[in-house]
Amino acid sequence: MRDIIVTLLVLGSLPFILRNAYIGVYVWSWLSYMNPHRLAWGFAYNMPFAQIVALVLFIAFFFSNEKQKLPGNSVIFVWVVFIIWMAVASFNAEYPEAAQEMYFKILKVQVMTFITMVLITDEKKLNQLIWVIVCSIGFFSVKGGVFTLLTGGAFRVYGPPSSNISENNALAVAVLMIIPLMIYLYHISKNKWVRYVFIFSIVMSLIAVLGSQSRGALVAILGVGGFFWLKTKTKLISGLAIVFLASLLFAFMPQSWHERMESISTYQEDNSAMQRINSWQYSINVANDRITGGGLQSWSKDMFAVYAPNPDWVFVAHSIYFSVLADHGWPGLIMFLLIIWLTWRSLSKMIKETKDDQDSSFNLLARMLQVSLVAYMTGGMFLSLSYFDLPWHLIAIVMLLPQMVKKRKELSLEVTTENMNTH
Repeated sequence: MRDIIVTLLVLGSLPFILRNAYIGVYVWSWLSYMNPHRLAWGFAYNMPFAQIVALVLFIAFFFSNEKQKLPGNSVIFVWVVFIIWMAVASFNAEYPEAAQEMYFKILKVQVMTFITMVLITDEKKLNQLIWVIVCSIGFFSVKGGVFTLLTGGAFRVYGPPSSNISENNALAVAVLMIIPLMIYLYHISKNKWVRYVFIFSIVMSLIAVLGSQSRGALVAILGVGGFFWLKTKTKLISGLAIVFLASLLFAFMPQSWHERMESISTYQEDNSAMQRINSWQYSINVANDRITGGGLQSWSKDMFAVYAPNPDWVFVAHSIYFSVLADHGWPGLIMFLLIIWLTWRSLSKMIKETKDDQDSSFNLLARMLQVSLVAYMTGGMFLSLSYFDLPWHLIAIVMLLPQMVKKRKELSLEVTTENMNTH
């Protein structure tokens, strides 16, 4: 039954995508983040729904009249150069065929992200996209939070099977990235019942993060909590609320959870931690020896035998920074960090420009996007999510904000002019 429902939903959306290309961005995002076909266990499980939607979206995109120019700024420039550099690194990789195959998978995501910036042309469409992202990942965070409560936190929370966030650590960071967006949607929603649902969803999502039993997520949640407190205007109330909620959640978690979190301070005795450090040193050694890095999919016994301190521990970096470093060398890492820094600077500028606006929704969104970036940058220290769709999608949203603010000001000026002419 699930297979039929998912198939009908996807195929039923195609005519709407052909008519309005931007709907394809919503459907593709839903498929990418929620992976609804992975929740079915029949013929739909391995159906290439995302590819079908992408193909129809491309057709609709070329015939669509509702398009805008790609934002022209330093972020986009470095972003494009980074994509080109990834191609160069892939063609000079230790295993070129495997690297190029992986590169084209990453390129598909990047192209779809750029299409998003062209098709999401107004504030309404932007908010609808945020709704899709939040609901897609929020489905697993709310379900995971309820599961954690019902089981007393004895089991780990996982994401959609065969996805970028299937494992507990990756899901936890993705959830931390969407909680600020939940807060944004809560504030702009006028229906009180929708707001109640968001309060419930935020609490359940926080519980799900703890229920993931991810040590990296604990570091991220501390970073997010601290930065969120700095960004709130009511620091006393929000600070007390954060401390109370944290104490309540920590007290609820079982002893096994506390023991796992306490192992952070004794990482020298933890094989998992030492294996990651071994992979990080491998990444540095590869980048020092090869300007383009080892290339994608180069984490092998042969490469570790040459570059790793312990050649028997062959594991991926479990870090967005060290994975980019090993895959694309020092130039690749510098560009990756530059994109994040320039995005952050753009958000800071937006916050400053809109702080006195009567309608502060853009100001709030910019502040919450910064919190999401903090979640990614801190949680990403211990996860290989460098090429995951969500952070790139959030950067695309950041790129759209200046255009949205400009359009709102122009609309406001038109309304003011009309009123003056009327009187």
